[in-house]
Amino acid sequence: MDRGSFCETLEYVTEHERILQEIESTDTACVGPTLRSIYDDQPNAHKRFMEKLDARIRNHDREIEKMCNFHHQGFVDAITELLKVRTDAEKLMVRDSTIKRIVTAQTEEVICCRIQQRNMVTTVEKLQLCIPGMTSLTDMHWFCRVSQYRFCQIMAENLPRLREEIKEISMSDLKDFLESIRKHSDKVGETAMRQAQQHRTFNSAVAKQANIGHYDKPVYSFNGRMHTQNGLMIGDDIGDEEEIPTAQDLVDFSPVYRCLHIYTVLGDRETFENYYRKQRKKQARLVLQPQANMHETVEGYRRYFNQIVGFFVVEDHILNATQGLVTRAFTDELWNMALSKIIAVLRTHSSYCDDPDLVLELKNLIVIFADTLQDYGFPVNRLFDLLFEVRDQYNETLLKKWVLVFREIFELDNYSPIPVETEDEYKLVVSRFPFHDAEIEKQDFPKKLPMSQSVPQIYTQVKEFIYASLKFSESLHRSSTEIDDMLRKSTNLLLTRTLSSCLQNLIKKPHIGLTELVQIIINTTHLEQACKYLEEFITNITNVSPETVHTTRLYGLSTFKDARHSAEGEIYTKLNQKIDEFVQLADYEWGMAESDGRASGYLMDLINFLRSTFQVFTHLPVTTLLCHTLSQKRCSKFKRVTRL
Repeated sequence: MDRGSFCETLEYVTEHERILQEIESTDTACVGPTLRSIYDDQPNAHKRFMEKLDARIRNHDREIEKMCNFHHQGFVDAITELLKVRTDAEKLMVRDSTIKRIVTAQTEEVICCRIQQRNMVTTVEKLQLCIPGMTSLTDMHWFCRVSQYRFCQIMAENLPRLREEIKEISMSDLKDFLESIRKHSDKVGETAMRQAQQHRTFNSAVAKQANIGHYDKPVYSFNGRMHTQNGLMIGDDIGDEEEIPTAQDLVDFSPVYRCLHIYTVLGDRETFENYYRKQRKKQARLVLQPQANMHETVEGYRRYFNQIVGFFVVEDHILNATQGLVTRAFTDELWNMALSKIIAVLRTHSSYCDDPDLVLELKNLIVIFADTLQDYGFPVNRLFDLLFEVRDQYNETLLKKWVLVFREIFELDNYSPIPVETEDEYKLVVSRFPFHDAEIEKQDFPKKLPMSQSVPQIYTQVKEFIYASLKFSESLHRSSTEIDDMLRKSTNLLLTRTLSSCLQNLIKKPHIGLTELVQIIINTTHLEQACKYLEEFITNITNVSPETVHTTRLYGLSTFKDARHSAEGEIYTKLNQKIDEFVQLADYEWGMAESDGRASGYLMDLINFLRSTFQVFTHLPVTTLLCHTLSQKRCSKFKRVTRL
């Protein structure tokens, strides 16, 4: 290319750059003149411009591509966020649509309620306007003045029939109510008893915190709130306990109120009262009938009590919510009748029970039952008196249970002194039985304690019996002195009757030999010495000093003395029988002129037997009268035999 052409080309290039810049920066309306200038030049100028324009477009495309590549990830993130926003927006739209439907429905309900309310107000206003006229119908003078009007004649003809229809409808509702309350009275009673139990638990906790013992003023419930007798309200702070519904929450009493009002307005209240009371008396008799197998499980007793409580809770509410439908005299009559029946039923069914745990659960149910009805104003002293009879039944079941316990202990005993190898074994024994002997304590290990293993076991079981007996005395609203007296009397029965009979039977068993009898004498001696510790044990439980006036003492001393005397007599009997056997088996030459200088073999066996037997007797306490008895009754016979 020559210099001229090159310059010309460069000129075109420069011009084209200028034109492109104008196109890129100039307003769209001015682009036309600029493009026209290209065609006004040389014929091929527009081709070069197009090539330049294509190059500029490609350059811009590359820049756009670079820009897009640089912002690609941000673009993707923006799209992702936009999709999330769209999902949330869809949920929001659905929720908004649901809210709109709910608001629309509620708005319609509000409008409907407003219309009903307006209609009711209008009806009341119109009825109030009609009341003077309706009332005047009872005025014969006025009625005579308007009787010629047709509407008055229609009203006079229809009012009696309408009154009877209203009475029949209300009475039908009442019958349905009575049937329903009969079926659901157990639920009402269960709720009331659960509330009473919570109140009693709370009262006990308050008493313990105040350090005033278990026999403080009781807590009563009024309208779901608890008050003490001095008026202090203490139920507002019970936030953790479950709120228990009342009878008003569980039962709809409106049929009773409505029927009572209708019969009162229509002048037939007495008929309604008589009918209601008669029906409730019938229902009371049905409620008081127990199931035949009620005594078999605690649930049977619980259902029985729930039904009775539910019945009287309903009657108490009717008594307080209505004026004269039922009277206090009527409810008292029902309660006295029910109380006599309840006591008779409990006496009969509790006598069938031979499980002390079931009797104890029955006692707890009776206490809650009595506390519940007492909160509603019904006298329950006879129920607590009945508990003393149930306590005797409970003690009898305990005594029967402990007969088996004592028998098993005696059967498993080896009737040998307890061996102790180490200090820990010794401490274990004395922790279960109060044994103290200075001479034995000085001895080195291993050593033996004089009693056999049945002694600490018997002592432990007597304490377990006292604990079991104490469980029945809880929550009976009795003083510490009365509880102490109960425990001592029941413990005396255990010692003088149950344990004594087991000891006597043990002594008479054929397999019990002289060694076992000697060990039994030693055992009873230690058990007798431990009686004072049992009295201290009871004192620590009840905090009543044994020196208190009229305090019952334990009679274990006589029990163990009698057992020792029986064992000594049995030793004497068995020893006599053994000596007689030796003598009867011996073949002596009673007419011998003189002794041959040799002892009889039978006699030597007898002497060896007596020597070993009296060696066993050396373990007996010094106070025993066995040796004295033997020396008085058998010494002469023994001397005659030894001279042969």
